[in-house]
Amino acid sequence: MRLAFHTTASIRRIRRASAALAGGAMLTALAACGSMPTAYELAGVDPNGTADVGCPVDADNDFTGTIRIAWQAIPNADLIVKDMGLLEACLPQATIEWNQFNSGGDVVQAFGSRSIDIGLMGSSPAVRSVSAPLDLPVAIVWIHDIIGDAESLVANDDSITQVADLKGANIAVPFGSTSHFSLLSALADAGLSETDVHLINLDPDKMAAAWTRGEIDAAWVWDPVLSTLRADGGHIVTSSAQTALTGAATYDMEVASEEFITDNPDVMRIWTAVEDYAAGLISEDPDGSAEMISSQLGNDPDDVAAQLEGYTYPRAAEQSELFHGDLPGTLKDTAEFLKTQNSLDAVNDDYADALYTDAIDAVAGE
Repeated sequence: MRLAFHTTASIRRIRRASAALAGGAMLTALAACGSMPTAYELAGVDPNGTADVGCPVDADNDFTGTIRIAWQAIPNADLIVKDMGLLEACLPQATIEWNQFNSGGDVVQAFGSRSIDIGLMGSSPAVRSVSAPLDLPVAIVWIHDIIGDAESLVANDDSITQVADLKGANIAVPFGSTSHFSLLSALADAGLSETDVHLINLDPDKMAAAWTRGEIDAAWVWDPVLSTLRADGGHIVTSSAQTALTGAATYDMEVASEEFITDNPDVMRIWTAVEDYAAGLISEDPDGSAEMISSQLGNDPDDVAAQLEGYTYPRAAEQSELFHGDLPGTLKDTAEFLKTQNSLDAVNDDYADALYTDAIDAVAGE
C-alpha cells in the first residue's frame, strides 16, 4: 500500500482554508447552517485521494513505538518533513516527538543522556560524538546539507575586513557547533589561536541581544540570526564556504542511536525515504519548500528562499556515493583538526565505522 500525499500547492490551499475557518464570522455562519465543511473541502482537495506525489515507501502500520527526534531551526528538508507530517503519515501507529534544540552541542548531550533517538547536528559535533572521550553509541545516517555561505562570520566594526583583524575581539559562537569548527579553522588559517581572541559560548537566540548591548564584536552563526545581525550594522567577513576551500568542509547531519537503528531498520528506511523526498522538493518546488520551512521558522518565505541558496542539499544517491567514498576521510580530517584544538582525545582509525549506510543505499536504489 502506498500512501497518497498532496502537492505543496494543495497544502497551501488547505492552510488558507484553515485560516478562513478560524474567522469568527465564518464560524457563526456555518454554525447557523448546521454543517461545517472541513479545510480539505473548502480547498477542493480530497484527503483520501491520490495527488501528484506519494509517500516514498510503503507505510509501516506495525511500528507502534515512539521516535524522539531532535530538530534545529536550520532551513533544510527536516523542516519540510516536520511541516508536512510525513513521518506521522508513513508511520501511522507511531508516536513522533519533535524536540527543538539550539545547537549540535545540545543534541550531543541529549544523546549522552539517552533522551533522543535521532537528531540533527553539524559534522563537528557528530565527529566528537563518535570519538574519544565521548565514544557515544551513535551513527551518522544522513547529510541534511553541505554548509556554504549560510554560516558566516559577521562583525560590527567596519575596520574588521579579514579574520586577522579579529585579534582581541569578543566573538560569539555556539561551542561544539559547525560554526565553532569553522571559526577555529579560520583563526588557525589566519595565524591566530583561541588565546588571541575572546571566544564566548552563546546560543544563537541570545546573540542579537548581546550584539545590541555591545558585548560582542563578531559572531559566527547561521540564519535567521545571521540576517538579524547584518541588519543591525553587521557585515560578512568570511563564511563556511571559504573555510571549506581550505579543507574544513562542514555539514548538517542526522545521527541516530545504534540501539534504535538495530531495533528499527525499516523505520530508518522510511525516515531516510521521506527526508530524500523532502530534499527533492527543495530543488523541484523551491517556493513551496520555502513556504513550508518558513512556517516552522516563523519568518518570511522570501527570507527562507534566500537562505536556501547558502546550502547544498544532496539526494540519497549522491549521499550513498559520499558515504562509501570521501566522507570517512573528511570526517577523519575534521577529527584531526579538533584534536589539535583539544576538543577530543583521539582520532579514530576509520570513520567509516561511524556511518550507517543500509537505509541510504536502499533508498538510493529505489
